[in-house]
Amino acid sequence: MLTLFYKPSCPFCHRVIDEIDALGVSLSLKDVSSDASLLEELISIGGKKQVPFLVDTEKGVQMYESADILTHIKDNYVSESEPKGKFAHLNIHKSDDSCDTCE
Repeated sequence: MLTLFYKPSCPFCHRVIDEIDALGVSLSLKDVSSDASLLEELISIGGKKQVPFLVDTEKGVQMYESADILTHIKDNYVSESEPKGKFAHLNIHKSDDSCDTCE
């Protein structure tokens, strides 16, 4: 199970949440700014108040840093068969022959 400790006011948290959402990966969110017990849980697990903080119980991984979190998610939870990249959601004509609209 993936759990992300975050604060709604944190731009790095928004980056991680938005990219994970775009990848279609499910995770549980814990807003440490809305509940003191969640902040204490974050500190007890990670050792500091820094967010975003990912806990991946399936892989036994805990980490800070948005770029590292995204790399971990992409490496472990995104299928290689799924298209990646800026234009992955587009259907791109991949033939040597031109179709009527491409000419």
